Amino acid sequence: MIQNIAKLNTVLNYVKDTFVGKNDVVDLLGICLLAKENAFLYGPPGTAKSAIVRTLSKTVKDGKNFEYLLTRFTEPNEIFGPFDIRKLKEGELLTNTEGMMPEASLVFLDEIFNANSAILNSLLTALNEKIFKRGKETKHLPALMFVGASNVLPEDESLNALFDRFLVRINVDYVNPELLQQVLLAGRKLENQTENNIPEIQADEIRELQNLCKTIDLRPIYEVYLNTIISLRNTGITISDRRAVKLQNLIAASALICGRKEAVLSDLWVLKHIWDTEEQIEILEGIINRTIEKDDNPKSHPQAMQNKTPNPEEVMKDVKILVEKWNSGTLSFEEQNVIKDKLRYLQTRCDWIRNPEQKQYIQQEIESLWQKILQTV
Repeated sequence: MIQNIAKLNTVLNYVKDTFVGKNDVVDLLGICLLAKENAFLYGPPGTAKSAIVRTLSKTVKDGKNFEYLLTRFTEPNEIFGPFDIRKLKEGELLTNTEGMMPEASLVFLDEIFNANSAILNSLLTALNEKIFKRGKETKHLPALMFVGASNVLPEDESLNALFDRFLVRINVDYVNPELLQQVLLAGRKLENQTENNIPEIQADEIRELQNLCKTIDLRPIYEVYLNTIISLRNTGITISDRRAVKLQNLIAASALICGRKEAVLSDLWVLKHIWDTEEQIEILEGIINRTIEKDDNPKSHPQAMQNKTPNPEEVMKDVKILVEKWNSGTLSFEEQNVIKDKLRYLQTRCDWIRNPEQKQYIQQEIESLWQKILQTV
C-alpha cells in the first residue's frame, strides 16, 4: 500500500510540475480521487481546468477518460450512449455505453450547469451513487471520480441539487504574474511532450487506496471536527448531515496521502474548500486556518502549511476592513459572528508575524476592536 501511495504522489507531482502555480488544484483532485468524492472546478476560461484533468487521466494506465462540454441542448445519448439498435429490434431498450461516461474511470463534465432536465436525473444518480439508471437498466459505474467545471455558479434553484453532488469546490484562477514565465515554459514543454515519460498508476491500485482510506482512524480529530461543523453552521454556512458525513472521507484522504494511519488536526485544511458562494471562501479560510495552525505535525499535508507566515500589511488591511464593518452598525447576528470568527483568526495570524513592532501595533488594533465588540454585547 505504501508503494501505491508513492505512485499516486509521483503522479500528482508530475501534474503539478506540468501546471505551474496549480498545486492546490492538483492536491485537491488527489484528495477527491482517494476519497472517491466529486470535485467542482470554478474559474474563468483559460485557467487550464480541463487540461489538468486530462493530464491526470492519462496517468491512470488502464482507465478510460470521458470528457464532454455540456450545452443546453445536450441529449442523454451524448453522455450515456445511444440505445442499442440490435436489442431495440428485439423489443429491448438497452444502452450501448461503449466509449461513453458509464464506462469511464475519470469523468470530466465542462460547463456542468448547462445540464438540462433530460439528463439531470440520470446525472444526479451517477454522481451520488455511482450508478447509471435509464428505464429498467441499472449499471454500477467504474468511475473513480467525477469532475465538473464552470465559470459561473448556479443561479437556477433546480441546479442546486447538482452543485451539492460536488463535495469539494476548487477556485481556479490565473496564476500569479511572478510565475507567468514558468507557465509559458511549462506550456511549451507540454505541447512538445511525447507520451513515453508519463508516470502511471493502475485504476485498481487507486481502488485499493480508496478502500484503505476507509480504515483511517479519525478519533484524534473527531471532537474538533464536530465543533468546527457546528461553528460553520452558526456562521451561516450550510452543511447538511449527509455532507458532514462525507467530509470525513476527505480528512481521511489527507492523512493517507501523507502516509499516516490516523488523522491529525491539520488534515482539516480540506474544509476550506466546501464553500457554496464566493463570499464564503474567505470566511472558511479564516475559521479553518485558525484551527489547523495549532498543529505542528511534521507529516502534515503541504496544503495545510500554506499560510504559516502572514504578510503584516495584509493582516492590518483585513483588521481595518473588520473595524469598518463593525462600525457600520446594521449587522445581523450571523454577520457579527463572521466578524468575530475572522478577528479570532487574525489574532492567531499575528503570532506568526516576525517583526515585533508590526506585531504589537496590529495586536493593539485587534484588542481595540474586541473592546468595541464587548461593549455592544
